[in-house]
Amino acid sequence: TRNLVYEYISKPNSIIVPISPANVDIVNSESLKFAREVDPKGTRTIGVITKIDLMDRGTNSLDILTGRVYPLRLGFVGVINRSQEDTLASKPIAESLRGEAEFFSGHAVYRTVQQHCGTATLARVLNQLLLQHIRDHLPSIKTKINALISQTEHELASYGTAAGDGGMAKSSRLLKMLTVFANEFSSSIDGSAHEMSTAELCGGARLYYIFNDIFAAGLDSVNPTASLTNSDIRTAIRNSSGPRASLFVPEIAFQLLVKPQIKSLEPPAQRCVQLAYEELMKVGLSCGTNEMRRYPRLHARAMQVVSDLLRERVGPTAAYVASLIAIERAYINTNHPDFIGGPGAITDLQRKLDRKRRESARKVSRIAQRQKSVDGDAVIVGAEEIAEAVDPTEIDDAVDDVRSRSRINGTFDEPPRTASGTLRRPGSGSPLGSGPSGQGKFFNSFFGANGRRDVLHMGDEPRVNHSVIPVPNRLSHVSGDGTALDDEAAALSAQLSADLTVSEQRDEMETSLIRSLISSYFQIVRKSIQDLVPKAVMHLLVNEVCENMQNRLVEVLYKDDLIDSLLQEDPALVEERDQRAAMLDVYKQAFAIINEAM
Repeated sequence: TRNLVYEYISKPNSIIVPISPANVDIVNSESLKFAREVDPKGTRTIGVITKIDLMDRGTNSLDILTGRVYPLRLGFVGVINRSQEDTLASKPIAESLRGEAEFFSGHAVYRTVQQHCGTATLARVLNQLLLQHIRDHLPSIKTKINALISQTEHELASYGTAAGDGGMAKSSRLLKMLTVFANEFSSSIDGSAHEMSTAELCGGARLYYIFNDIFAAGLDSVNPTASLTNSDIRTAIRNSSGPRASLFVPEIAFQLLVKPQIKSLEPPAQRCVQLAYEELMKVGLSCGTNEMRRYPRLHARAMQVVSDLLRERVGPTAAYVASLIAIERAYINTNHPDFIGGPGAITDLQRKLDRKRRESARKVSRIAQRQKSVDGDAVIVGAEEIAEAVDPTEIDDAVDDVRSRSRINGTFDEPPRTASGTLRRPGSGSPLGSGPSGQGKFFNSFFGANGRRDVLHMGDEPRVNHSVIPVPNRLSHVSGDGTALDDEAAALSAQLSADLTVSEQRDEMETSLIRSLISSYFQIVRKSIQDLVPKAVMHLLVNEVCENMQNRLVEVLYKDDLIDSLLQEDPALVEERDQRAAMLDVYKQAFAIINEAM
């Protein structure tokens, strides 16, 4: 009950009439407490005091009626209700009102405030208060009704008007809706639609995101050499050579290895086509005005036409994208201007080898430092390490010193020299210290120039006792005949050279070269595919659908035998529209009455 009372008295347009008996303390009246909560200023509250004739002798409600006990802006009105006896005796109301008036006029206390007493006075005051209250709130009520009229008219317009009875009116309406649907689809792709979502990417913006973010990331995630092991590359090289030994890296092996890597670009490309197809389907679902949605059959058939058209175009688009990959695999253009080529790959590998050998030289130097003798004056260094760590002029001076000392002892054999007079390594045809890291020896072996491995102390060349060459200011502790120093240097050199033979170096060089060539050519194909696939999707799928949609809709749906069935409105929508029309008439009538009252 309390909630029901609050629901009515809390409305600002209502008038509150709290009723309290005169024979009860008015301060404890629940009705006055309710009124004070919702109307603290008392602008719409008028109090009523009942049972004045039942008060004890010597008491009266004069202070209450005059507002001295509980002040109200609109005051109190005292009344005398019909008793149970009057109700049972069926006493007329007019007679009861006369008896009430006689009571107040004949009472010694109440006749002084007779203008605040009686049911007739209460009716007159309430009528005046209601009229004034309505007059005060009429402008705001008029404004609200006017807003309701505008809102209802807008809702009614969104439902559209009923379809015309004539065949010409229906056909023209159908043609107009199909044209608007096709134009809205195209504008969503172009980004010129009137209503665009601000919560997510859609339409053409979504296609741009697919092409430049999703598709590009998918291509970048493909590593061309991740699935190729060194064993796979060596096997391909050997298979492409047949029964013959290869002098150079066969080009057939490169083509054999790079084609499967190009094939790995097809899944991201096909995924791009599929994402574009799905986005176009979403655009089609979002198209269609409210007028078109009034006809569920028409909207469903239009979406079916769009879906069929997209399926027709997505097949050729996917086939063309697959043909792009096949075209790239059909001919490996090693003359492409951006292709690194053999010389470029070798140069790049040379730089890597130089850097690797410099690091190895520093590592060998640290090992040699740890192998110092007890007195710390002698360091045993192999011939290979000296060639990389010592200046050639220092080596020549050291050899001359050894020659002069060996002649005295009678134990010196002339070390082999090249045609230019430079010192060469024992058992090798390459000059000692001729390159920063012995490149001449390696590339002669890599390209098959000598046809033999470069090892120390070949059997067909004289063996010399110069595995260890004294270095000025570096090797000072040498025995008279240099035997101990030679043995230790030979052992160290053999240990270091055993880590990586020339054959293993060649295999590593060939695999690194193939990997470099595959990566270079794969980058060229990746750029081409990243550029061509979005163009193919736009040309074969997006633009074709936008250009042919209106023609296809008209061709399939604009038929005389389908117009009546397609333009059947939803019964629920028709009922809703009729309700809105009835409400609009009511609002207009109320607005006219208020204008007359004002």
